[in-house]
Amino acid sequence: MPLTTFAGPSLAEFEAARLVVTEVTQPTPMETSRFLGSILGSPVFLKCENLQRTGSYKLRGAYNRLSKLTAEERSHGVVAASAGNHAQGVALAARELGIKATIYMPLGVALPKLEATRDYGAEVVLEGHIFNESLAAAIEMAERTGAMFIPPFDHADIIAGQGTLGLEILDEIPDVDTIIVAIGGGGLISGVASAVKQKAALLGRTVRIIGVQAENAAAYPPSLAAGHAVTIDVHPTIADGIAVAKPGLQNFDIIKDAVDEVVTVSEDDTARAMLMLMERAKMVVEPAGAVSVAAILAGKVTDAGKTVAILSGGNIDPLVLQRIVAHGLAASERYLKLRIMLPDRPGQLARTAQIVSDANANVVEVLHTRHGRGLQIGEAELELHIETRGKEHRQLVVKRLRDEGFKVRISDDI
Repeated sequence: MPLTTFAGPSLAEFEAARLVVTEVTQPTPMETSRFLGSILGSPVFLKCENLQRTGSYKLRGAYNRLSKLTAEERSHGVVAASAGNHAQGVALAARELGIKATIYMPLGVALPKLEATRDYGAEVVLEGHIFNESLAAAIEMAERTGAMFIPPFDHADIIAGQGTLGLEILDEIPDVDTIIVAIGGGGLISGVASAVKQKAALLGRTVRIIGVQAENAAAYPPSLAAGHAVTIDVHPTIADGIAVAKPGLQNFDIIKDAVDEVVTVSEDDTARAMLMLMERAKMVVEPAGAVSVAAILAGKVTDAGKTVAILSGGNIDPLVLQRIVAHGLAASERYLKLRIMLPDRPGQLARTAQIVSDANANVVEVLHTRHGRGLQIGEAELELHIETRGKEHRQLVVKRLRDEGFKVRISDDI
């Protein structure tokens, strides 16, 4: 079978990048997920790039790009803009290669990401309230000082470095049928798709590549429909690591030919996936890294055969993780928030608590007030946060309370 080629790096360039990248990266585990396999109806494996150095795949592309710099270019240092994983990848790559790195980050960047970037040896400049302001400042510094700007995804060396992950997957699961990959700007999936498809063609095989975007930041579906990269309005998403308004131009040229399908997942889908990964796989995965699993749970992937879902990153602020876990429990119908109207007289709180207890549910938070809007004199409102075991158990708890005459409203405001 003739070798398949795509715009961007050749298979030889991916193989060369692999030799470079192994100087600093480590092979990440490939774990079996029987739970996801039972949902998909075929074997599912998790490629745990969340356990990579710096906590994501970004180190691969950053190190490959920096390794190509000349001595003259290295002497001026490098500069990048990032709110997270790219920052850490560039910082560690620069440290390993003895290059001064300056990273521009937004003022509100999560503290763990800020501290990790500094710990890897980079100088961090907090500039701007949003990423685009940090990006503009980084580009201005590069033009002013001669430092080399390191883009997060739209560069052939970055793409070649990220594609080394695809070659690693083929080593571990040579007969893989489908690989599911998150998409932001497109650096990871363009590298993985091109490297895998070129290598698979040599073996006389085909591998299906499915990309996943957060539905609130999905630039690729309209871009692929239009035949060229288009800019979208990005809405708030927990998967901020893949919230990119416009595809990378080099990435898009590869993706339109090498990626078989692009699907989107909701915020609830992603939160459920993160919760499932913690409970079933014992993996802490950031939202952007969990969208591949979210696509399986949401039924967006079918007829997949032997499947690898890439967990692309694990860097998440613990405070954000706490909120997302609560959201995931609610999305999985295992967390119930109720508002109950009560007569304002002694014993009503104890009575509701006993009903919930008798239904084998657990109250985790209580708010009792006489001052809510719409309350009459002599009434109080009770807000209960309850742990349940799923949809049927939720319904039972609500039914028991209503059967006892309480006015119960279910709130989705978790």
